[in-house]
Amino acid sequence: MIHKDLVSVTLVTYNSGRFIRRCLESVLEQNYPRVEVIVIDNASTDGTADILEQFADKCRIQYNQENIGFAAAQNQAIAISQGQWVLALNPDVLLMKDFIEELVIAGNLDKKVGTVCGKLLSISATFDLPEEQLVDSTGIYFTPMLRHLDRGSLEPDKGHYLNFEYVFGATAAAALYRRKMIDDILIQGEFFDSDFFVYREDADVAWRAQLLGWRCLYTPKACGYHVRSVLPGKRGALPPEINMHSVKNRFLMRIKNMTPHLYRRNWMAITGRDLVVIGACLVHEHSSLKAFTFVLKNWRRVMAKRREIMNRRRVEDDDLASWFSFQPVSRPAPKPSADANIRVRSART
Repeated sequence: MIHKDLVSVTLVTYNSGRFIRRCLESVLEQNYPRVEVIVIDNASTDGTADILEQFADKCRIQYNQENIGFAAAQNQAIAISQGQWVLALNPDVLLMKDFIEELVIAGNLDKKVGTVCGKLLSISATFDLPEEQLVDSTGIYFTPMLRHLDRGSLEPDKGHYLNFEYVFGATAAAALYRRKMIDDILIQGEFFDSDFFVYREDADVAWRAQLLGWRCLYTPKACGYHVRSVLPGKRGALPPEINMHSVKNRFLMRIKNMTPHLYRRNWMAITGRDLVVIGACLVHEHSSLKAFTFVLKNWRRVMAKRREIMNRRRVEDDDLASWFSFQPVSRPAPKPSADANIRVRSART
């Protein structure tokens, strides 16, 4: 049964021992009163389970016998959640006390809003604030080369990004999803595509949601901190398996979601980027060649997902294409009224 005004916080842990305690503490200290916390542990071996046991009376915790990946484990958590809203959260995130409350206030502005994101700032792996505060993400955007990037990433935080705006999508480090949207955009029973395993699954969801007519709203009122371990230009520091999934998921995402009109409009930029990616795999990153083997072996299943998405799409070609730009695209959104704030905050009493 889905409970109105309940927010389900879904966390996936995998060797997250250095982060998870402080993350859960920040969730449990939220001002918003109606929160359930669900944690799926993907067979951690670093002591994460020992820490999670200390929260067993406050969280619902399930332990997997193997690492099934972020996407599949998030789906596992969402399936047992009961909230009208679902906050997908990474264990390396710290939330300010009113983070969930502000997301819910913003989400209630517009019934077409399926995703809400706030302002994430960068923090070190030891959860120490840097001398110069940097932006981590204020939503994600796509370039004509089909790269997805975090809006504002690594920019000094000078008090900007202060407007309520519609953006393309949200990073699943901390993204609030409306249950109605989750149910609406399921493909073969999945919200996050388990074929992705890890990385880019949030961008895939954002693209699919846009195709099906849902909006993503950014609110500057919700603030948190995120330890960002995957950044453009730092592939060499990442495990080969992560890089392989990055390549694989880039093509899976495109095969499923790209419309013919979008390709015709940006074919030169797309082709150029493809040649760079394929060339890099052939010359340097041989471990990522497995990505292409996966796509070929699973071609029929991926194309079946594409057909389902394209048969259900609700947006016009020009509207979708307008989001793909080398500079972040955003659109004005209304601010919450005083009455909207009061309605949500009155739930505390």
